[in-house]
Amino acid sequence: MNKKVKNIVDGIFPISNESFQKIDGLLIFETFEKGDVFIKRNKRNEKEYFILSGVCKSYLISPDGEEITISLFTENNILSPQSIRTSKNISNLNFKALTKLEMASLNAKEFERLMIENIEIRHFGNTVLQNELMAKVEKEIGLASLTAKERLVEFRKKYRLLENLIPHTDIASYLGITNISLSRLRKDFSS
Repeated sequence: MNKKVKNIVDGIFPISNESFQKIDGLLIFETFEKGDVFIKRNKRNEKEYFILSGVCKSYLISPDGEEITISLFTENNILSPQSIRTSKNISNLNFKALTKLEMASLNAKEFERLMIENIEIRHFGNTVLQNELMAKVEKEIGLASLTAKERLVEFRKKYRLLENLIPHTDIASYLGITNISLSRLRKDFSS
């Protein structure tokens, strides 16, 4: 499992084995079942997460009580950095496992200390922040400028095979369309 974390790190910003050992010494491995809410809005959260396998989402609850999917996270990736998804260590979002989820986590303050002490880890952390910002901007631009069909095409490019793994209601919500609209679009693609 530690090798998986090293591969995730190196896929974002390669660091030496010596630097990785500092991260490795802080890792805790966790498993969540499909449907588990592992981070709750308005609750304390002081961790950084590596997704080793599975899929999860960040979401909010609408005034009508519906789950609105904000972001999707797949295996061999990182959850949004703790500094972005919390305010004063209190979560701004809910996070739910959409499949069985295996993760490695570490204390965010300890990781911040490593970023201060180690230039490679600092560059890795800064790259994670930049990637998160770019993903959020891309999604905003897509929601504002693409048709629903174009958003689905982009979704399929970014998240290959995800349509077969997670509920279509989550995909529709992520795309900013109704589940009925998603069904129609999928039907149009298959005809």
